[in-house]
Amino acid sequence: MSDTMTANCTFDGVDHLMRYLELVIYMPIFLFGVILNVVALLVFCVFLRKWTESTIYMTSLALMDLLLLFPLPFKMHATNHQWPASLQPLCSFLESLYFVGIYGSIYTIVCIAVDRWVAICHPFKAKQLRSPKAALGTCVGVWGLVLAALSPTIYRFREGGQTDFHCFHGFSQKGWSPPLIICLQVFGFLLPALVVVYCSLQTIWALQRSGQHSSQSRACVKIIYSSLSAFLVPFTPSHLGILLQFLVHQGVIQDCDSKMRISLFIQIAMCLSNVTCCLDALCYYFIAHEVRSTKHTFRMSMVSQRRPTYSTSEV
Repeated sequence: MSDTMTANCTFDGVDHLMRYLELVIYMPIFLFGVILNVVALLVFCVFLRKWTESTIYMTSLALMDLLLLFPLPFKMHATNHQWPASLQPLCSFLESLYFVGIYGSIYTIVCIAVDRWVAICHPFKAKQLRSPKAALGTCVGVWGLVLAALSPTIYRFREGGQTDFHCFHGFSQKGWSPPLIICLQVFGFLLPALVVVYCSLQTIWALQRSGQHSSQSRACVKIIYSSLSAFLVPFTPSHLGILLQFLVHQGVIQDCDSKMRISLFIQIAMCLSNVTCCLDALCYYFIAHEVRSTKHTFRMSMVSQRRPTYSTSEV
């Protein structure tokens, strides 16, 4: 993400630190992420063998996470080694997979949050709105959207040249253009974050309002909070870093010390954002049970609340 030198400001110290820090962060994320997501796919596709809305969404999310994990070894290699100019098409392809995995995961998490909100907050409408076919169509739509929106854009991040380069670093000014960064911030993070936060808080409020205070209901609330944290904690710092780096490229931030701190911050934040692959995998095994159980619990609570009204009117 950083340039080696901008004007009289050198980033050699930051780049040297990140050569080692990226390995420390990426190696466990790659190892545990691959294992957890492959196990999740085996559970959903082989052992469960029942395609529900939850298993379809979570299978799609596991595939997105694996798509994000695949370029990490190349990213680690590119940090410490320059690639020849002839490998620029390969680099653009890997960068496309990486960003498609990130934003595909974000939008799949949004779909899971909305699906859970419909199931719990609108249980009677859920019969018409929710179905395995609708979930499959939504997942296909997410894949098509992120592939169509990101892949052609990322291929324009690099200008053709005859010099060696570091893949995943040193994007051209086209990659930092105001329209692109604004769209990335608004449609790539802010709007999805608002939807996830709204649906999660509404779902928690509905569970608490239903009057069910069982250990199962409390566990469901904790799972929703955990899922919300697994979305906000990895992606908020990385998009804040992108915004700050954008201000550097626009000349708004010119102080050398500030540039160095921002360069270090965005690189660390982007590294840590990949931990979402592990956090998602840890949530897989709870969400399917949560949606089924809380939907049943919420329906029972509504029935129990309406029965006195019906009996009173009949009398």
